[in-house]
Amino acid sequence: QVQLVESGGGLVEPGGSLRLSCTASGLTISNYAMGWFRQAPGAEREFVRGISWNGGVTYEGDSAKGRFSVSKDNTKNTGYLQMNNLKPDDTATYYCAASKYLDMSAHTYEYWGQGVQVTVSS
Repeated sequence: QVQLVESGGGLVEPGGSLRLSCTASGLTISNYAMGWFRQAPGAEREFVRGISWNGGVTYEGDSAKGRFSVSKDNTKNTGYLQMNNLKPDDTATYYCAASKYLDMSAHTYEYWGQGVQVTVSS
């Protein structure tokens, strides 16, 4: 059974940083692209960042430009989303997802984590 478990969310002040982790079981992330999405209340799920199966290609959503980075540690079977210079508009539930193909569309992703809350507020 495949599971993706996110961690690292929480409350942070504007301008602060967080690193989200996504640990996989039941699949080997070196064989999968990993995407990060977020969803605020009343809003659609939005692509944030993604990384290809071999880490050679990354995609960036408009909201993440210049502030968020994505990486994978295959030895830990874990992906990461580093978020810097956080803003109140970044407040959302963040999800990691795995797919054979890197894409910005949520429909491409076969496996999803349960989500982790990120709140940016002073």
